[in-house]
Amino acid sequence: MEQNMSQADRVIRGVSGIWLLSMSVGAVLDRRYVIGAITGIAGLGLLSNSVTGHCGGNAVLGIDTSSDASCSVE
Repeated sequence: MEQNMSQADRVIRGVSGIWLLSMSVGAVLDRRYVIGAITGIAGLGLLSNSVTGHCGGNAVLGIDTSSDASCSVE
């Protein structure tokens, strides 16, 4: 798998993944198991994207933010 995410994208997804996992724990403690499962799965997905630097959705859509040229302003 090639990396297709910029460093900023990886940080944002990592922070969002951690936040979703904490929300998942809170939901499970509040006995809202469906919400806990959904937020947990989403959080783990974002964290795996952040760790690997590869997003399957970006790959399918042809989006590559890993190069500086894609973020330049002309």
